[in-house]
Amino acid sequence: MTAATGPGGSWVVARTHHGPRIHHNVNQAFLVSTGAVALAEIGDKTQLLSLVLAARYRKPVPIILGVLVATLVNHSGAGALGTWLGAFVTPGVMRWALAASFVAMGLWILVPDKLEEGEANVNRSQLGVFGATVVTFFLAEMGDKTQIATVALAARFHDFFGVVAGTTLGMMIANVPAILLGDRFAHKLPTKLVHAIAAVLFVVLGVLAILGVGF
Repeated sequence: MTAATGPGGSWVVARTHHGPRIHHNVNQAFLVSTGAVALAEIGDKTQLLSLVLAARYRKPVPIILGVLVATLVNHSGAGALGTWLGAFVTPGVMRWALAASFVAMGLWILVPDKLEEGEANVNRSQLGVFGATVVTFFLAEMGDKTQIATVALAARFHDFFGVVAGTTLGMMIANVPAILLGDRFAHKLPTKLVHAIAAVLFVVLGVLAILGVGF
């Protein structure tokens, strides 16, 4: 707050600084999104797809780039939808909808995932390794728990770029080692423990939404 003197008396100029607070919110959205999705992706069908693609093509670079592109496109759409819902729906309704979504997500994560036989079948001769990865990974991510989580996180934090960057990074953290190391990586992961931690994280987000923290 700044005080100044003018003709006929004094006047006060109130100055507020929103920069640090916005920066804090962006960091929170990015970090929570990264951690939540990285944990949720462990053992998910899209990670299983990464393992299948890595074993089938044995070309990690185009597979990694394909996963990155497919995730960016998919999660950008999910993040846009979540941001729109966050702005369109009234805060009271949104708070309870997010609470239910996060708790349901926590329970969903505890259910073992599997890759359907037809989900990894794309003709490489027509698309190449990169193209086959983009198509199969994008389609497998449609309606998957990490895509739904992106919608909910974007609605919760009202931060499209922070959430999409975070969820994309989380997907890459989970999938790149799987692509590079294959079954050696997957078999050493304590999948049940990771899923339990992810479930607790989403339930905590749901409880915070019920309590109105951050709304």
